[in-house]
Amino acid sequence: MSELRQDPISGQWVIIAPERAGRPDDFSRRTATRPSGPCPFCAGHEHLTSTPLWELPASAAASSKGPNATHWRIRVLANKFPALADNTTMAMDGAADAPQAISAAAGRHEVVVESPEHVQSVTDLSPQQMADVILVYRDRLAELKRDPRLICGLVFKNVGPGGGATLEHVHSQIVALPAVPERLRAELAGAAEWQARHGRCAFCALVDRELADGTRLVATSESFVAVAPWASRMAYETWILPRQHASHFETFSDSMSAELAGMLQQVVGGIEHFCEGGAYNYLIHTAPFDTPSGDHYHWHIEVIPRVTRLAGFELGTGWYINAVLPEIAAAKLRNFIAAAEERRSSTASLPIR
Repeated sequence: MSELRQDPISGQWVIIAPERAGRPDDFSRRTATRPSGPCPFCAGHEHLTSTPLWELPASAAASSKGPNATHWRIRVLANKFPALADNTTMAMDGAADAPQAISAAAGRHEVVVESPEHVQSVTDLSPQQMADVILVYRDRLAELKRDPRLICGLVFKNVGPGGGATLEHVHSQIVALPAVPERLRAELAGAAEWQARHGRCAFCALVDRELADGTRLVATSESFVAVAPWASRMAYETWILPRQHASHFETFSDSMSAELAGMLQQVVGGIEHFCEGGAYNYLIHTAPFDTPSGDHYHWHIEVIPRVTRLAGFELGTGWYINAVLPEIAAAKLRNFIAAAEERRSSTASLPIR
């Protein structure tokens, strides 16, 4: 039987309709054809990209001579096909009483190449490499925050053709925007309203509620929780939130990078296991740059599998249809993560021959 659920913070409505899981093609595999020619993100092909904005140097061993030698571990590049241009200034045009407005699309659009090796998933990265990626996200947001034209930043990853990826080499993107986008605006407004009514952060209340209930918990650690949201838009959607209130991702501590990286790799591994084709997006939602630190907002990572296509209903209503109950999705992901941890422990305990 279908349920209508509303996200308590953003107000987003979702229809949970398990009976639709059997629709033809609902969970079909969508594969990408690897482009012909060399991958521009692989080590040795640096001449195919622009001059990097920033690089994390390789270790001494990796940068030594050899067929797979490289001088970098992570690279940040200007996007070759940017959604927003860096060399423009904000200027509105049009009559004051006109229904249209136009502005130069000033902003920044960067690509984070997360490995010199041609791997496709963050689960293929070492724990240290993934922790370094997390810190690069933080440091690039802190750098972009210094530009007075920019209001907020978004880190996002597209994986698979269903997730909008055009290159399979593991990478993500950072966009800094000249205005607050609608999704974030709705979350900010909902969180402010919740705080006004209840006297506390809505996301902190969400963490406490999910820890107490347990049915939608996916994973926990000392500093983070992963949950299947009450009003999940997609099957196996998972949010990762810090237990302690924090509004801005760019204030993230070095000491927690390995912990967050491990949880993100666990969640992605489960989604790749249960969602055939493995297409997904993850997004880091963080407060606008000019929002006071510690305000009502709470940064979090949303991992959104792309198991179904958006169609006329979603475009016409703004509502999503999810064919898997979040409680069932959370249980399956919990079991997968526990089994994976058990396999790792068993392997680690084997005697060295």
